[in-house]
Amino acid sequence: MCATKVVFPGFDSPAAGFEAPLEMLSACHSRVERQCQTLQRLVPHLAANGPDQSARDAAQNILRYFDTSAKHHHADEEEDLFPAMLQAVPETGMPTLRVLIDALCAEHRELEQIWGQVRWKLEGIWLGLEPDLGADEVAQMAGFYQRHIAREEDELLPLATRLLGEAQLDAVGRAMRMRRGIKEV
Repeated sequence: MCATKVVFPGFDSPAAGFEAPLEMLSACHSRVERQCQTLQRLVPHLAANGPDQSARDAAQNILRYFDTSAKHHHADEEEDLFPAMLQAVPETGMPTLRVLIDALCAEHRELEQIWGQVRWKLEGIWLGLEPDLGADEVAQMAGFYQRHIAREEDELLPLATRLLGEAQLDAVGRAMRMRRGIKEV
């Protein structure tokens, strides 16, 4: 989906941890893409097999991911990364950064709305009910995520890499860890 991934110095693994919060956010983008691909494969599977156990398992996994990890991801950005960037940006860059952040937050709200429309159908599939999951709505969700992720990978994360120092990144990583209830080691 997103062809370009940001490479962060010292971290080339897609399984980065909280000590590398920007890499972790990028890795989350890859996981969102995989969930969207699973969602897209689910549509023809349902048409051929109905809500069999494979479909129910896929629906449950997609629900779990978007109900927890995707919510955390948006909060990581909006509550931790964006404020850190706003504090670090020179005054001359503030208007441009504010436009980017406002646009990304608006996209988060739209993604959450689209997810809400797909979510209840996945819940029905998970419960074994006849599916009403359409290819168009799945394509809309996957396409919107693809464009959003590309924007964050191409604009947001490279800018954050330039703006944020080690102390700021440590603070963002600690906040992300706390959001998930993970104690510091």
